[in-house]
Amino acid sequence: MQRLKWSERIGQSLNAIVLGLLAVAMFFPLYYVFVVSFTDPGEYLQKKIVLFPQHWSAEAYTYLLSTPAFARSLGNSAFLATVGTVCSLVISSSLAYALSQKRFYFRKLLMFLIVLTILFSPGIIPNYLLVRELGLINNILALILPALANGWTVLLMKNFFDSLPAEISEAASIDGCSAIRTWYTIVLPLSMPALAAFGLFFAVGYWNQFFAALLYLNDSAKWPIQVLLQNMLLNASNIDLVAPGQQVETPPTEMLKMAAIIVAIMPVLVVYPFIQKHFAKGAMVGSVKG
Repeated sequence: MQRLKWSERIGQSLNAIVLGLLAVAMFFPLYYVFVVSFTDPGEYLQKKIVLFPQHWSAEAYTYLLSTPAFARSLGNSAFLATVGTVCSLVISSSLAYALSQKRFYFRKLLMFLIVLTILFSPGIIPNYLLVRELGLINNILALILPALANGWTVLLMKNFFDSLPAEISEAASIDGCSAIRTWYTIVLPLSMPALAAFGLFFAVGYWNQFFAALLYLNDSAKWPIQVLLQNMLLNASNIDLVAPGQQVETPPTEMLKMAAIIVAIMPVLVVYPFIQKHFAKGAMVGSVKG
């Protein structure tokens, strides 16, 4: 192996320094939010800017999680992430499996319509009118039903089902299995890695629901965590963050905001390192055929 020239060494060193500085610049805001959220309220009021607290405290989290508004928003987001993910997987996988069956008569027409939804989006106003006509305004189902499936996910799932051996479905048909029974007893168990990958995409999307909730939900009791967090950051005084039965003094507003940010992003931060390989696999599912 030839030794690197001094100019190449300098270039690599500069690249490492620049990338290191960029990493620190991107990590520091998250670090600061985390530190402030765990700082003792008295110390925060004295210093205002805390880089490493002398006294750690979880008082902001204890107070925040005991407030009805914040607890409700967490429950709403958990409902969206669980129920929405399951429903989206059922609808998307069943539609994709039907499109993968060559004997399905309307296969080409549906494929054309699905590709059309990818190329052209109706926009905000038609979607709002549709949700209003369905009677879903101020209903949490308005965040689930319109987002049950999207064209890109259905096409990727369809390509994955195309990669499964056709002899499996034919053998099940000979044994007397209907198409629906073949789908949920044979095809879905064989597709668990792909379903896990797509389920992660759906779960993260439902957990981060913000704009649709802002459009369709008027009742603050039905807000997911992201909408409540946005309102807290703009004006925490407008949010009912009074914990019933609390005898302790309310922590500073900025500390409550920082704690709310950490709680909102923690599920994704905790889960993502363990499922990163599934995200990468989900991005490639059905895109390459051997």
